[in-house]
Amino acid sequence: MIITSLLDTDLYKFTMMQVVLHQFPGAQVEYRFNCRTPGVDLTPYVEEIREEIAWLATLRFRERELEYLRAMRFIKSDFVDFLGLFQLNTKYIQVERDAGVNGGISIVIRGPWLHTILFEIPVLAIVNEVYFARTQPHPDYEEGRRRLREKVALVRADAQCADLRIADYGTRRRFSRVWHDEVVLTLKEQLRDNLAGTSNVWYAQKHGLIPLGTMAHEYLQACQALGPRLRDSQTFGFEVWAKEYRGDLGIALSDVYGIDAFLRDFDMYFCKLFDGARHDSGDPLDWGERMIAHYEKNRVDPRTKTLVFSDSLTFPRVMELHQRFRGRVRLAFGVGTNLTNDLGYTPLQIVIKMVRCNGQPVAKLSDSPEKNMCDDPAYLAYLRQVFEIAH
Repeated sequence: MIITSLLDTDLYKFTMMQVVLHQFPGAQVEYRFNCRTPGVDLTPYVEEIREEIAWLATLRFRERELEYLRAMRFIKSDFVDFLGLFQLNTKYIQVERDAGVNGGISIVIRGPWLHTILFEIPVLAIVNEVYFARTQPHPDYEEGRRRLREKVALVRADAQCADLRIADYGTRRRFSRVWHDEVVLTLKEQLRDNLAGTSNVWYAQKHGLIPLGTMAHEYLQACQALGPRLRDSQTFGFEVWAKEYRGDLGIALSDVYGIDAFLRDFDMYFCKLFDGARHDSGDPLDWGERMIAHYEKNRVDPRTKTLVFSDSLTFPRVMELHQRFRGRVRLAFGVGTNLTNDLGYTPLQIVIKMVRCNGQPVAKLSDSPEKNMCDDPAYLAYLRQVFEIAH
């Protein structure tokens, strides 16, 4: 089977899930799948995807996995006790053929946020692996290894990259579980000090790496329905996060409403309170310059803060950004698809996004419009008005 451990997911799923348990245990949500890659037909694989999800729903956290999570200073004991009882339930997820959508399949996850939040990452990994196992039955792993060696060599050959830190963020878009494991192990052995860690908790435990991650878009999107007022939903989300983690996990996601709205809300208090911010859409060079200027404007030394870049990165792009900003701010880079699905085949651009919370539409309005996902145009228009976002 494809997923063999519930730890085979990204750390931010657990960090967000803990907030849900403590702050929003009754929240009800809906997620929807979207395939952005044109011309892909996933309909032949529906039954196999369902079988893999059924297997996923039989998994429980093993005792050594719970102890690994319990040892993290920001994970609270009652949350680990809850995970000891946790199991995904197939009644909350439907996979159907749908000729009306790109890719030909519909995946809808609907139910309590606390009991559905862990579906997204493994389900995306399942869709990817089923698709590539059927379309590429004899993978060219040697080509993948050659490309990976080139990336490592690019970094190791540049003396200015001594302080460069790259992390694996590739679980959801990986070619396969086995290839992902090989990539992470290769990075550990060959990238050495340039490897910051991995977002995947299972591989972090397995290979003695640092698990990385804080919050994802769904958290701030849900705050649109859970906060006291829509205009204050972003600041509400940051305040609740700070209340939960008391200084830990201090990287704020900046692109749920675009950089302009983020900077309006990310005032001096948040500049000092959070360790930094993560870029996930729009022009990264412009974003980095604006973040540095914003810190300076708010009397915060940018060199004490971290900018995390994670949007469709390649190694040449990482090195370009590192060259631009090194010495001016602390830097971190999360590379996904370009690490775990670069064997010469076209990767799938697939996502699962939250579209409703407590019966209300939720959305993100990022600096890359193609990443927006909402089934309610009227709500999108209202969101633009409230956050003063131009079309």
